[in-house]
Amino acid sequence: MHFKLGSQSYDSDRPLVMGVLNITPDSFYEGSRYFEKSQAVEKALEMVEEGADILDVGGLSSRPGAEEIPEDEELARVIPVIELLKAKLSVPVSIDTYRSKVAAGAVKAGAVIVNDISALRFDPEIAGVVESSDISVVLMHMQGNPRTMQKAPRYDDVVEEILTFLQERVDYAVGAGITKERIIVDPGIGFGKTLEHNLALLHNIERFHETGCAVLIGASRKSMIGAITGTPAEERIWGTAAITAHCVLKGVEIHRVHDVGAMRQVCDVAAAIRG
Repeated sequence: MHFKLGSQSYDSDRPLVMGVLNITPDSFYEGSRYFEKSQAVEKALEMVEEGADILDVGGLSSRPGAEEIPEDEELARVIPVIELLKAKLSVPVSIDTYRSKVAAGAVKAGAVIVNDISALRFDPEIAGVVESSDISVVLMHMQGNPRTMQKAPRYDDVVEEILTFLQERVDYAVGAGITKERIIVDPGIGFGKTLEHNLALLHNIERFHETGCAVLIGASRKSMIGAITGTPAEERIWGTAAITAHCVLKGVEIHRVHDVGAMRQVCDVAAAIRG
């Protein structure tokens, strides 16, 4: 599958590793919090050295139960970091936000991907930011919002319902002028799903290519791994590796992870096995 991240073109031969860089004090995994600007940039340089193909910068936590912060605070967290990253690095930078003002500021600072957990639903102007800037967008499925999403999520057929949702959002984005090669879909592991829902999505992850778009998976160190293994977030690297290897074998193009060096190795070996 051919897709673009900003002006750069890619295909499905080599899985891409997206390193998580949270400029927040309250992300679910303590090891991914880099609230000081200098610390965040240092970590980003380290991730690129370890093999990150993309850096995903976020200033607003989307963990279950997370509270919103003002737009200006989100901007103050992420813009200085993105500016420094673009001055030092050539890898694509993604902004993890659903707010058009933050997306526009991040694009001006150098971001070439908008990673929107609402799939362009929460802020009607964000599609215009993507279209006018000729950048890429990640459309993710979420039931409810971060404050409510894990309160008894229900589906009649989780795979079919989320596939239908993502296809509708892809159609919406294309209708807004965003070319399909710049759209990535994400089924939203852990965002309004039980363990059983997450497992069903992963078992059928290749089906999300039916949207005609590249697929991103973000399951790194999430609670579903703890539900299976009984481990806290700090001890879920091996569970993350298992999910990553499975998704590579199923053809997933982008893997959003906290442990870049380890998952780069998992991706490379699994891709070699896949052939």
